[in-house]
Order: sequence, then structure tokens, then C-alpha cells
Amino acid sequence: MALAGQGTGSGFVRRKTLSAHNDAIMRTDVDFGDLGTVTLDEPVPHGGTGHGPSPLQAVLGALCGCEAVTFHRTAAELGLRYDSLDFEAAFTIDIRGRQGDRSVRPHFQTVRVRAVVATAEPAEALAAAIEETEARCPVMNLLRDAKVDLRIEWVRSSDGTLEALPGAAPPH
Repeated sequence: MALAGQGTGSGFVRRKTLSAHNDAIMRTDVDFGDLGTVTLDEPVPHGGTGHGPSPLQAVLGALCGCEAVTFHRTAAELGLRYDSLDFEAAFTIDIRGRQGDRSVRPHFQTVRVRAVVATAEPAEALAAAIEETEARCPVMNLLRDAKVDLRIEWVRSSDGTLEALPGAAPPH
């Protein structure tokens, strides 16, 4: 099987693969090889079997995971220490687009994320890591490029107190 972007040879381009199977129902099993499988499905009230998250929930989970990986790498580069990063995320979708109304986008209307970083580092250092993370995160930038109204609220947790930080992704 030939995939787009194969064989670029630059050394900077990585290629990852997976396979997926669907039995003509709402449920799809995604095989990540040595990393296991994930079932994507719709809830029973929406015609699925309820055996896994919806594909859109999976995208939101991928956003949180990608932000976490990117933040971890960026924090390490900047020498920023932190103990944990917790996310709460939600999205809205206008289902008319999915139902065929071409005047309505069939994907996310809004995505809201709250990211809580447990750290004693100064807010300024954390803000620099956040700015760099948001610039580098592939999933975040995919959603931005799709013109999703995406907002991330970053919060610093230190000694039991919470402090909102600048750096929320601007809405599109």
C-alpha cells in the first residue's frame, strides 16, 4: 500500500501507520500494531453500540494528548519543572452539517479546554512554555487551520492555589 508523503528522505519527516476495520456499522476498530487497538463508536442513542468514544471525542483526546506531549518537550527545552498537567475538554457540533446541510461545517463548532499545570515555577516562565507549546502542537494547529473556535484556558496550580495564565489560543 502506498501512502501520501512516503519516501521524502529528508530525515525530518516521520511516517506512522495504523489500520482500521468497520463492519458496516457505526463501530470502527483501529489497530495501532504493537500499541494495541482502540474502538471508536457512537453512543447507542446515536445509532452506535456504545463500545468506545466517538471519533470526535477521540480527536479531543488527541488534542489533550498532543498538548501534553508538546508541553513536556517544550518544558524540558526551557528547563521548566512541573509535576502534572490535567485537562478538561468539551466541544460543540452542529449536527446539521453531518446530516448533509452544506451551509454548516460538519466538524467542531467550538472546542474549550482547561489545562491545569502543577508547578512552583514563576508564571512568566510557564507563560513562555505555553506560548511555545501552542505554536508547536500539531493537533491544536490542525484545529486552528480548520477555523474551529478553539480556546484553551491555562491555569497554574501551586501550593493548592489556582492562577489563570495568559496564553489562551485566540478564537477563530
